[in-house]
Amino acid sequence: MEVREKKTLFEVFKERGFIEQVTDEERIAELLEGRVTCYIGFDPTASSFHVGNLVPIMALSHMQRSGHRPIALIGGGTGLVGDPSGKDEMRQILTYEEIQRNAEAQKKQFSRFLDFSEGKALLLNNADWLTKLNYIDFLREIGVHFSVNRMLATESIKIRLETGLSFIEFNYQLLQAYDFWYLFKHYQCLIQMGGSDQWGNIVAGIDLIRRLEGKQAYGITFPLIKTADGRKMGKTEKGAIWLDPNKTSPYEYYQFWINTDDRDVERFLSLFTFLPMEEIKEYGKLKGAEIRKAKEVLAFEATKIVHGQEEAERARDASRVLFSEIEAREDAIPTTFIETKKMKEGIPIFKLFEIAGLSKSSSEARRLILQGGGYLNKKRIDQFDQIVTLNDFNERGEILLRAGKKKFHRFKLIENK
Repeated sequence: MEVREKKTLFEVFKERGFIEQVTDEERIAELLEGRVTCYIGFDPTASSFHVGNLVPIMALSHMQRSGHRPIALIGGGTGLVGDPSGKDEMRQILTYEEIQRNAEAQKKQFSRFLDFSEGKALLLNNADWLTKLNYIDFLREIGVHFSVNRMLATESIKIRLETGLSFIEFNYQLLQAYDFWYLFKHYQCLIQMGGSDQWGNIVAGIDLIRRLEGKQAYGITFPLIKTADGRKMGKTEKGAIWLDPNKTSPYEYYQFWINTDDRDVERFLSLFTFLPMEEIKEYGKLKGAEIRKAKEVLAFEATKIVHGQEEAERARDASRVLFSEIEAREDAIPTTFIETKKMKEGIPIFKLFEIAGLSKSSSEARRLILQGGGYLNKKRIDQFDQIVTLNDFNERGEILLRAGKKKFHRFKLIENK
């Protein structure tokens, strides 16, 4: 019997799609074979994380599962300044009270992913050291090691210089570098991880550690995750998909994942679940109607991680009931036959709602869709003027429209008259 060699964590990260850039691939791979402390910073700009935050949080969880010690660093201090990376304009500056309230809420969500008992993972707040700094001392001891020319060459800074960069934001890189040095000095933290827009900040921290300590630290960045249609991960027509059940219910959270584009299913199973890659690759082979099985697994596993087994089962059962009701009623669904030629040219979705009688007028159809009540093939419509073409029809030459929860209409292709 063939014995499979266990993959290293670095191999797991690469295989699952977590790696964008690393500062020293060979050395990082070696470190991850032992036991190392790593960290990721999260600025508490909201009272909940959203799906767009999941890649770094999942990375910390993988680190812990492999025996390493992750540090989740809440940016109670840096959040008072605001990170300019990846932003076109200055973030809104929050009050101390708002930052503290958001930080407390985020702590609860981390516990879904990390075990903080017995020092297995650490939850720290950089306000504990950054808010105590003396500005003059900071400039003399830390600022002296930074080159303005090098900072201006950083991609995130260059982009913001075109739209305007405040002096308070310009300081952010120094503070994040200080965080890395502080964690290196006090917690033996050797690796900082973050999104691809954090590369410049991470490298600055590594350089500061080298200058102050004469030692080497390392960095890993994750790719910016976009859906197959080019949208930023976690952004929908209703806004962000939150991890807080009071902002996005477990059922809505489940529906977000089950409506994943077919092209994204295998990739999202790799990033957002802990299922073995061998199993994920099997789901990736499913095509056509069978791929719904893989989407259901993705939705269930992702919801279970954030909301627990019971809520995931409840959301799955509710989703199955709705899906089976649609399938059972298929023969009774009102149907309009439409020429292939017309659909080849494309028709705005709001027009189809009017033609189908799901809305009394074009303006009513627009309102319905803008309010999130319009669906095409069981997927909520993002834009009222979306063009529906032959590509949206299934192998039977059909599309299904839905208005609200109970009004359905089917369009079926016929040959040109």
